[in-house]
Amino acid sequence: MLPRMTDPSPLSPNLCGASGEYFVAAELSRLGYVASLTLRNAKGIDVLAASNDARRSVGIQVKTSQKRAKEWLLNQAADRFKPPGVFYVFVILGDAGTIPAFHVVPSRVVAEYVRTSHAAWLRTRRKDGRKHRDTPMRKFKDPKDKFLGRWDLLGL
Repeated sequence: MLPRMTDPSPLSPNLCGASGEYFVAAELSRLGYVASLTLRNAKGIDVLAASNDARRSVGIQVKTSQKRAKEWLLNQAADRFKPPGVFYVFVILGDAGTIPAFHVVPSRVVAEYVRTSHAAWLRTRRKDGRKHRDTPMRKFKDPKDKFLGRWDLLGL
């Protein structure tokens, strides 16, 4: 482990997202895969990853958090975004000088989770007794680390 550095101020959302993408590409490379960041106009895919022999490849959507909570915000498009061969890697950056935590989840699992959990949230009541109003925001959670470090799910 690297020596502990003084934690910097929280990163801007853009730097947070970019650092998560670079960490995912670096970890994939460290595991022996070919990884490349996409251009910003690649809808829904931040990193392309392939086996070393190029026989299998996947697209990866990266979502990064600076908080320790194992939950990430998504937009409502995640309800329907489930192309085969596309995965989410949810990243918790952690303290400076430490290796982030990576939660690797198939897009179809994320779509089902956010769709059902959001519908369940809408059926509950707020603290004041009123119904929740619909919002375009969704959350994905992995509190029991079911997908922590599950690079094997990529099938590369």
